Amino acid sequence: MELGLYGIVAVAVIVAVAAFSKRLGIAAPIILVVVGVALSYLPGVPEIEVPHEIILDGLLPPILYAAAVAVPVMDFRRNLAPIAGLSVALVVVTAFATGTLLFFLLPDLNYAAAIALGAIISPPDAVAATSIGRRLGLPPRLLTLLEGEGLVNDATALVLLRSAVAAAAGGLASPWAGVTDFLYAAALAIVIGIVAGIVTVWVRSKLSDPVLDTAISLAVPFVAFTPAESIGASGILAVVVAGLYTGHAAPRAFSPQSRISDRINWRTIQFLLENGVFLLIGLEIRTLIEDADPEVFSVEASFGIGLLATVVLIVIRYLWVGPLIVALRLRERHAERTTYRALLALYYFRAHPSRTKREARLRNRLERDYGRRRGDLEQQRQERIDWRGGIVLGWAGMRGVVTLAAAQSLPLETPYRPQLILIAFTVAVASIVLQGGTLPWLIRILGVQGVDAREDRREVAELLETLSNAGIEELERVVSESDRPYDPDVVERARQSTFLRTEAAWERVDRGRNEVDEPHRLFRELRLTIVAAEREKMLELRALGNHPSRILAEAQSLLDLEETRLQRRPGAH
Repeated sequence: MELGLYGIVAVAVIVAVAAFSKRLGIAAPIILVVVGVALSYLPGVPEIEVPHEIILDGLLPPILYAAAVAVPVMDFRRNLAPIAGLSVALVVVTAFATGTLLFFLLPDLNYAAAIALGAIISPPDAVAATSIGRRLGLPPRLLTLLEGEGLVNDATALVLLRSAVAAAAGGLASPWAGVTDFLYAAALAIVIGIVAGIVTVWVRSKLSDPVLDTAISLAVPFVAFTPAESIGASGILAVVVAGLYTGHAAPRAFSPQSRISDRINWRTIQFLLENGVFLLIGLEIRTLIEDADPEVFSVEASFGIGLLATVVLIVIRYLWVGPLIVALRLRERHAERTTYRALLALYYFRAHPSRTKREARLRNRLERDYGRRRGDLEQQRQERIDWRGGIVLGWAGMRGVVTLAAAQSLPLETPYRPQLILIAFTVAVASIVLQGGTLPWLIRILGVQGVDAREDRREVAELLETLSNAGIEELERVVSESDRPYDPDVVERARQSTFLRTEAAWERVDRGRNEVDEPHRLFRELRLTIVAAEREKMLELRALGNHPSRILAEAQSLLDLEETRLQRRPGAH
């Protein structure tokens, strides 16, 4: 009874804060942490301490899967090197640097346990950063780096934490054993994630019932996570890989209805779970303070070490991001050289006709390779990250979900355990409030600009025109080669509907035209008027009860689909 009441209150708080945060221009996770702290000290609110297994094993897999399934694999591949640097190398360096600091500050803490705490506070949580970035229009490549880092660094930190805890308990024979454990956990997780993605995508592609498809979709994170964890691999990394594969395969394997349902379902799950965890961070602060024994190590000292660790984390991140920006420039120059060499190799085959099937296959492969390299290079040039983007990237390293759960997973016999948890929570709260609260100001003061909306609309129109031309060519081929007689009026209607979609895209490019003069907008307004009248008539007939409910439900679905197609997308105009 009480648990259900708490759940209702939590959802109400999350929804209210999310709606309120948009008006304030502050990311919801920041407000939720503050609200959680305030709520924890209200009279009658019980002490709250959520077992870490619930977050690490129950909440984190769907949170990361929801994020991974929405990340384009192409963008992830293009930025794989900087993402790996941020999410693997930087996490390891940060864990050892902050662990060494804590080792000297806490005299009774052994080095392995100090590294364990360093691993806990090392992975940034990009939830708040990306929510702010999307609202303020950060460049797409910066968002890709933040999202990619947030997906992979949790796995790195948790595997490093596992090795450090084992070393503290005497379970690792040497440092090399930790390296071997890390490589084993990562490699096996990638394999399990790919297999889980392939199997679940295949199963879902055979299902026509949307209820069954949704049920399988909700189980995918645990299909990847559970077997990976059971054999010592990184369940989190397996979930991320399965999510990336599913998101990449969805356009070909799933129906449009399945994709729409997936987007809505996982956006809702991600919204509730992510924000719920940030609310928990604030709610647990009071319990952590009360659990810390002041005779062992004072609460004030724990807060002080947490704030010091936050400053160290920021400094280390900037020391890493600076050379990273330089490396991205060098990588772009290297891409220019390799693309030029690929073009030279292709020129030979273009100048000399292919004499064998092998040469034809080689030419096709070179064509694809050059096209991919050229596309990658163009994107690097258009989305180049300069020093201002580097400052934003460095400041966006906020801690959150994993820090909350992983800190509580420390063994009970760990020296200073309550204080270590309080230090980790201090780092999380301080980074969310300080860095997250000032990130919008930093983005504005630096003048970091996101995408050009009008240029994006122009590219969409050009792409749709290319697609429309391909569709019209196929229509004409089918009509000319088929023995079936096609009504010319039907063929013309199919052709004109394709042109209408492309025309609408070009109308969105030319924002200066009068909306009344734009045929597609006029057509949409008239169709919406008709659909609204049809809906009113349907409701009238439903009240009379002259038609079976199943017939009315089918008509309602068709009207909903038509209205959804006609309604203006947010930000489209």
